[in-house]
Order: sequence, then C-alpha cells, then structure tokens
Amino acid sequence: MQFDVVIVGAGHGGAQVAIMLRTQKFAGTIAIIGEEPELPYERPPLSKEYFAGEKEFERIQLRPAKYWDEREVTMLLGKRVARVDPAAHTVTTDGGETIGYGKLVWATGGSPRMLPIPGGDLPGVQGVRTRADADAMKAASETAGQIVVIGGGYIGLEAAAVLSKAGKKVVLLEALDRVLARVAGEELSRFYEKEHRDHGVDLRLGVCVDAIEGETKVTGVRLADGEVIPADLVIVGIGIVPAVEPLIAAGADCANGVRVDRLCKTSLPDVYAIGDCASHVNDFAEGAEIRLESVQNANDQANVVAKGIVGDEAPYHAIPWFWSNQYDLKLQTAGLSTGHDQAVLRGDPATRSFSVIYLKAGKVIALDCVNATRDYVQGRMIVTAGLVATAGQLADTETPLKALLPA
Repeated sequence: MQFDVVIVGAGHGGAQVAIMLRTQKFAGTIAIIGEEPELPYERPPLSKEYFAGEKEFERIQLRPAKYWDEREVTMLLGKRVARVDPAAHTVTTDGGETIGYGKLVWATGGSPRMLPIPGGDLPGVQGVRTRADADAMKAASETAGQIVVIGGGYIGLEAAAVLSKAGKKVVLLEALDRVLARVAGEELSRFYEKEHRDHGVDLRLGVCVDAIEGETKVTGVRLADGEVIPADLVIVGIGIVPAVEPLIAAGADCANGVRVDRLCKTSLPDVYAIGDCASHVNDFAEGAEIRLESVQNANDQANVVAKGIVGDEAPYHAIPWFWSNQYDLKLQTAGLSTGHDQAVLRGDPATRSFSVIYLKAGKVIALDCVNATRDYVQGRMIVTAGLVATAGQLADTETPLKALLPA
C-alpha cells in the first residue's frame, strides 16, 4: 500500500490533519493508522463525561464513519506502527504490513505512565488513555468498595470527582505538597483540595507509594510509612510517556518526545510530528522547548502541518489553553503560568467563581478561571497581547479585563 500522506495516530491531532487537508482541497491519498479499533474520538471525556456515563461513545466520536468515507480517508485501525524507514519512506506495522508514504505525520500521543513499583502491573491497577481503559475503569468501579487514585493532576482529580459524585469511597494520593502543582499556583491548588475534601474525598498530600498489594488482583496500596490503604481499584494519573520509539530507532532527534521545528517538521525527511509526543519551542513559554498535552496544541499543530503540506507554510504560534470539569466547577486556563513571580486573585473563591492571574515581570502570562468564562475569553486576549498591568487593576472585578488593553 502507498499513500501520499500517512498519519500515525487516530487521536485529535491525527484526525485534524486529515480534516484540514481535505478542507484545504488536498486531492492526494490519505491514510490514518490507529492502534485502537475505534474511529477517532475525543480523549478528555474519558475521565469526565464518558466515565460518568453522561455521554455515550457515539457522542464523543470526532466524526461519524460516513464523514471519513465521503472524504476518502482510509482508516487502518487496530494496527501499531513498529518501524519507520525514512530512506524508503515506509512504515511497517506490528503485523508485518509495509505501507509507503510521501509525507508521514506522527501523532501518536503517549501511553499512561505507570508505577514502576512492586504490584504496579496487577489487575485492577488502571491508567486512563483509551476507551478500553475508561470502560475497564467504569466496570471495576461499579463493584469496588474503595478506590485509590494516585496523582493529583487533572486526570486524577477528574476521576476522583466522578467517583465521589457516584457515592464511592475515594482516597486520592499526591506525592507533592499540593494538587495541580505542575500547572497552577497555590491559590488554585488549595481551592481544589478543599472542594474534593468537602465532597468526601480522602485527599492526602506529600505521600509516597511503595507498592501495590495483592496476588491475583489489587487489594491495597502500601505507602512509604508502612500504612496499607485497602483498594479494590487503583487509578493511576501521573502523566504519559511519549510514544516515539520507532522514530528514535529511525534516527529522529528526540528529547522528551520527538523534536520538531516551528513547522512541526522532525529531523527526518518528510516526517512531521504533532501533539502530546512533539517537543517544540513555544513562544508562550518564553521560547523554552516543551511538550504540551492538550487538545488545543494537537489541533493547532495539525493545522500547521496540513497547511504546510499543501504549500501554505506558517509557523506554529498559538496560545495554549486547557480545561477541566470537576463537580460543578469548570476550570479554564489560558497561557502557561510556569515561572510566574506574582499571582493576583480576581474575585472571591468562596463564591466559587473567580480567576487567578499570573504575571512575570509585570506582564500577564496566564490565567486560571473557575466558573468565570468571561475572564477566560478576555484573558486569552490579554495574554496574547502581553498586557502589562498592576495587581490592583487586574483584581478589580468591576473592570472587564479587555478594558485594560491599549486602544
């Protein structure tokens, strides 16, 4: 088989490349190779609405089967690419199939980072990355008496919220001294810690897990201090490992994912990479090289690649944004708060509608907005503009954020 464009990975980024290519009137042949048997679907609901049973799987599919058929996008599902030959312009699947490409787009994301400890691979220890993961988690949670969630990032907190709302007994363990420590300031962390505790979650900070106990399946989690927490299900949400091994073997420049330039090109000829697995220089991280695990990043990089393939090259430059739903709280984040030297509280957390605005050297670099959509929408504008403002100006809820922009 031979295609003009082969996309490896059937997630948000991979699907968006194909969608945008056809939108740009690309007439060549396109194939998407995906490890899972399902057509491309949304990932964020796996730990939120889909896990909670609020959305059926069909509602989180990115496009129905008819869409891909009508646009002549060949779906090669249930296949994993095991080898890339950049000289021959071919990929080989784990089933031994060789597929030729003109351009290759690597959009594989990553696999859940699991615990490298005794018992870490026991049945009942569950990561969250695929529909199958979410289905297994749902099935196990229905009969579980107590569930332990390891990791106080978005995935762990979202899973804990769904489970506690369902009346389950949940213990959440975080190794650091606060939740969301890698992505948010202390004010927001403390707010979410209180919310989860108020909803009955036994949230413990600064704890290290030594082992998962059990023989044929998990029965408990042993902490470094010797305490064993009983568990019928353990959900692990401690990040992902970028899925780039075939590119490394093919000689691609890799460090914390595969390195790409501003056009999302790797060091291999005619090979692009996008999304969670792509390490790129980001203008909103002061030019640092980072990986962004977000739908926004995957989609925006996909658009850069698709336009580049049709000859409309433009470098990647998009403000990062994220969201998280927990209980009746909608958290929306614009920009990257890493490295901030000041955090300004706008509004009152007691009202459960407020924002935290992050500055560096007087410039607004990011916002975390809780049930404050107007702040979020206007916040994207002020981060993009590089607004310089005082804490007093930003904290004044009577003044819309966009009013602080120069005319």
